[in-house]
Amino acid sequence: MTDATALRHGYTTGACATASVKAAMLAWSTQRPVETVEITLPSGDRVSFPIEACCFDATEATCSVRKDAGDDPDATQNAEIGCRVRWRPEPGVAFRRGEGVGLVTLPGLPVAVGEPAINPVPRRMMTDAVQEVLAAHGSGGGADLEVFVRGGEDIATRTLNARLGIVGGISIIGTTGRVRPFSAEAYIASIRSAVDVAVATGCQHIVLNSGGRSEAMLRAQFPDLPAQAFVQYGNWIGDALQHMRGIGRRRVTLGMMLGKAVKLAAGELDTHSRRGLWDRDFVVGLARTCGYPEALVGRIAALSLARQIGELLPFGAAEALYREIAERCHAVCAPIAPDVDLELRLHNDGAGWIACRGGARETTDVPAAT
Repeated sequence: MTDATALRHGYTTGACATASVKAAMLAWSTQRPVETVEITLPSGDRVSFPIEACCFDATEATCSVRKDAGDDPDATQNAEIGCRVRWRPEPGVAFRRGEGVGLVTLPGLPVAVGEPAINPVPRRMMTDAVQEVLAAHGSGGGADLEVFVRGGEDIATRTLNARLGIVGGISIIGTTGRVRPFSAEAYIASIRSAVDVAVATGCQHIVLNSGGRSEAMLRAQFPDLPAQAFVQYGNWIGDALQHMRGIGRRRVTLGMMLGKAVKLAAGELDTHSRRGLWDRDFVVGLARTCGYPEALVGRIAALSLARQIGELLPFGAAEALYREIAERCHAVCAPIAPDVDLELRLHNDGAGWIACRGGARETTDVPAAT
């Protein structure tokens, strides 16, 4: 197994845009091409970027860098990220939306509706880069920054940006400037943004799901809900529920496949496979508690995957084991977000679902749609 600590880190779209801004400011100020540039990350570290392209004249300059995400499987890997810079006599920095940068159209994000989707930390980094170059060359005034991402509109189709109300391109993001390979930080940040947008757009019912397949099942169950109501938690159930604190008395449905549910029932709020496979002994103990014959318990103990339980016990609320798993999942989750009306829906390969709610924890079985 690869040691994650040995993987190569990369840089965020925000860091790449900042490097482009500084290079363009230098090219305009000196009227000379720039081949490499050094920027300051929020941590205070200084890092260098090779410049992909650089052109300038007496009034403006445009530079770009090639995004290097390191060993992280990033949708923006190898994208060309750049900025067209125009000096202006007025102090301050104005951000313009160039090719491939998204436009914010829904409330709830840290950037106002109608603004380019450039997050606050990258904005500060770019502003600091402008001021650094102006001060070094004894210039006053400020700059207009038109940030662009070549092919960004196409890249955005492989993200959840449209659901967040970011249209026409990608976001320029990053809080540290660095991308850590396979880090949960970016995904957790996207969960929080999705919840914030759902709340800001007035969704009174939010549906949490693990991913595309799970969401498709839940969309069929709630066809009248808008896209913003569906939030993908991946493996970070606890983080998603933590962000539900303080959103008011809303209905929250947590959809879950059986494989993740057996981990959650045991109290594991991060269900990623790196945390190990299902706890077979835990499920075997539940089966004994439910009173199943020892021969059947032994067959459960011999299974390789949790979802294979469905091969031994028909999925549905008539089976005590599924009811027990659903109720334990609800019991683990409910205290994390006590203000919401939490419903858990347990699924197993499209064979309907088992719903478990608070209070008496009524558990019901609904057949799959045909």
